[in-house]
This record gives sequence, C-alpha cells and structure tokens, in this order.
Amino acid sequence: MFRDYKHLKIYIFWSLFIINISKIYTENKLPLIINTWAFEEANEAAWTSLQQGDSALDALVVGCTTCEEQQCDGTVGYGGSPDENGETTLDAMIMDGSNMNIGAVGGLRQIKSAAKVARMVLEHTQHTMLVGDAASNFAEMMGFRRESLTTPKSKQIWQDWHNNRCQPNFWLNVIPDATKQCGPYKPHNKWHKNDNERYSYKVDQWNHDTIGMIAIDVTGKIFAGTSTNGARHKIPGRVGDSPIPGAGAYADNEVGAAVATGDGDIMMRFLPSLLAVEFLRVGLTPEEAAAKSMARIVKYYPHFSGALVVTDRWGNYSAACVGIERFPYSIAFGETSTRVEYKQCIQQNAKRSDLK
Repeated sequence: MFRDYKHLKIYIFWSLFIINISKIYTENKLPLIINTWAFEEANEAAWTSLQQGDSALDALVVGCTTCEEQQCDGTVGYGGSPDENGETTLDAMIMDGSNMNIGAVGGLRQIKSAAKVARMVLEHTQHTMLVGDAASNFAEMMGFRRESLTTPKSKQIWQDWHNNRCQPNFWLNVIPDATKQCGPYKPHNKWHKNDNERYSYKVDQWNHDTIGMIAIDVTGKIFAGTSTNGARHKIPGRVGDSPIPGAGAYADNEVGAAVATGDGDIMMRFLPSLLAVEFLRVGLTPEEAAAKSMARIVKYYPHFSGALVVTDRWGNYSAACVGIERFPYSIAFGETSTRVEYKQCIQQNAKRSDLK
C-alpha cells in the first residue's frame, strides 16, 4: 500500500489533520447565546434576534434589555436593590471582542435602559465608562428619558431595611456602631482590621446582582455584556464589578469570553473574567478556566459567593461557582433552543488540591 516510510508518514500526517479538523467542527457550537442564571426569556430574546440575522451586538443588547424590562428577579433593571437612600441605580457594560472596545455606565440614575446607554458609550464616544448623574445627562443627549426607577416594591424593601436598624449594611470601623443602628456615620478614630468583620454578601436566586451574557455569531464574532442594579442597600455611589472590564465581563475573538455574577466588591479585585479568558489562551478548557478563576478568589476569601460562565471561540462552554449549592445558566447554540443547565458548585471546605 505504501511505497516507502516517507509515504507512510505523509499518510499518517494527513489522517491526523483530518481527524483534528473534524474534531474542531464537531465542537463548533456556533452561533451561541449564554447567560448567567435561569433568565430564559432574556436568552430567548437574544437568540431570536441572532437567528433573525441581527448582529451579535444587537442580540446582546436585546437580551440584557429584556432582563431590565422584566426586572429579572429584582436584581436587574428598575425597581430593585435600593441603596441606603432608597434609590435604584444601574450598571452595565458591553465589550466588543474584535477590537477590545468597551462601553459602560456606572451608577446610572433615572434612566431605565442601562444596556442601551452602554451601547451609546461604545458607539458614540472614545471613552470606556461614564458614571453617575453625568452619565444620565449623556443618556438624555442620546435620546433617553429621565424617569424614576423607584417602585412601590423597592420602597417597601428600603422601608423594611430601615425599620430593621439598617441591617445589614456595608459600613466598617465607624461610629455609631453600624451593626446596631442607622447612620449617619463618622470614621472611628482607630481603624480596626478584622478580616471577619466584612459583610458576607449572600448570593442566591433573589440576590445575585447581574445578568452576564455572551453572544457569538456564526462567524465567531464575540460580544459580552452585563446589566445590574447592584448590591441591595449599598452605600450611595458604590459601583460593583459588572461595568468593570475584566471583572463583570471580558471578550476576545481570538480566544473566547467570560461573564461573572456574585459578590462584586470582591470579584473586581481579581478580574475573574479576564483571568478566565487568559487561561483559555494558554490552552485550558472552559471548565478548567472557570474553576481556576474561582479558586483564585476562594484562596483569599473562603466565604465568597459567586459564579463565572466561560466559552471558547468555538462555543464550547462551562461554568464554575462557589458559595451556593448549584448555579443555573441559560444557553442556546447551533440548532438548539434555549434551555437551563446547572453546575454543581465548588464546596468551600474543599481541599486546596480540589481548587487548582
């Protein structure tokens, strides 16, 4: 069959090449829409947009906006997570994986469509992020209308919290004692460092901050984005991880993308979305990249709660989570329709070897 050893080597080379190419195409799950939590309607809206021929950017904005309008679990959009003054403010981000451009807003006041405003920052400015009331002024210039983000439900949430002596809250080392009464507060004359004093932010179905979404079209163009109303009872002015590049989301067409959800004050210290994408770059699978990124946080904050969704540029995906029992995420790809999958979470009493 083979005239000599050289022809045998050529045959083996091309056989392996064909096998590897077939494997790549088998693993190619594009197009794809994936997002944190069981926000199926947001995923379906984005998936429908993509299937109708809209761009990955269009689909991402449609998906996040759907969650904002539906006030997904009270953690996205208007009328949720009031701050200490009873006001709801919004954070959002969009990242273009083809050129690393980003549009983001933080602490957006009195504008309901945070994801759409983030897109305006992306497409109509040379900036990465606009914040606070000035971001709302920008939104008005772009055609958005100011309106109250407070609802009867968010008013009641704030009232119940205030009646409970403003517990829990995010203050440390202040007087009067923030664990016993409401403010206003002043700095304590001595700073008491105590790692156990930090407020433990509980992450579950009703208190998890963020929709993070990744959209990849059939050509492999990737967009990643987030939208949230932040941490409930946050100190006014607080911005979490969601609009921070590399923390809430990160995308690179050459590698893949990741989006995060959970305790944003901790997550932004580690840039887990960027970390996961860089782990993909050096050859880790999405599952390995997600778990390794979470493990980096748990090493320093063993009681942390959060989750990460990761996909490579072919649409292979996975997730990792800690601080909760299991984490749901919504996915649609290829010829499939939207469904919710679950990831069992890393146990916080796991051995260090299990977190590597």
